[in-house]
Amino acid sequence: MADEPPIVFVVDDDPSVRDGLDSLFRSVGYAVAAFGSVQDFALHRRLERPSCLVLDVRMPGPSGMDFQAELAGMGDPLPIVFLTGHGDVPMAVRAMKTGAVEFLLKPFREQDLLDAVRAAIERDRARRAQEASLAELGARFATLSMREKEIMAFVVAGRLNKQIAADLKLSEVTVKVHRGQVMRKMGAATLADLIGLAGRLRR
Repeated sequence: MADEPPIVFVVDDDPSVRDGLDSLFRSVGYAVAAFGSVQDFALHRRLERPSCLVLDVRMPGPSGMDFQAELAGMGDPLPIVFLTGHGDVPMAVRAMKTGAVEFLLKPFREQDLLDAVRAAIERDRARRAQEASLAELGARFATLSMREKEIMAFVVAGRLNKQIAADLKLSEVTVKVHRGQVMRKMGAATLADLIGLAGRLRR
């Protein structure tokens, strides 16, 4: 999937707008999937690649704002760029507070829309990279034995080897061996590295 282009989802009830946006986004190398309603989009199976949603505010059925609130309630992180011909300041403020990347009034400059979509795609790309990094870190932590996890907790809490040995009724040499295994498996070169990794795991 690394070679697949980012995908822009377009939801607008006006076919001419959908066609125009489809052509615009494809002209700069994005894949596009366009829908006439939020219901149609909700039924679409999304691919696992950087993406964003270009969403009309006012449509028959659920509005774009309602759909944004629904996605937020589900914890869906898909970045949204709003388009509207009937916007106002309170509506724009509400959309941005709920996490929208941009709120553009029709007619809009194509470059402004492309800039907003680029920012949205980059936000999604960064989120995916962070999630992948955290998953890889979790996989490394899962390779630790129960004893190694126990010792890691003591180490990041600032306990010295001799203190850990006394607490666990182990020899100091055994603690050093386990500590070395923890550092190796977690990919930590220093104590500060290990503390940082432990902090990421707790988030």
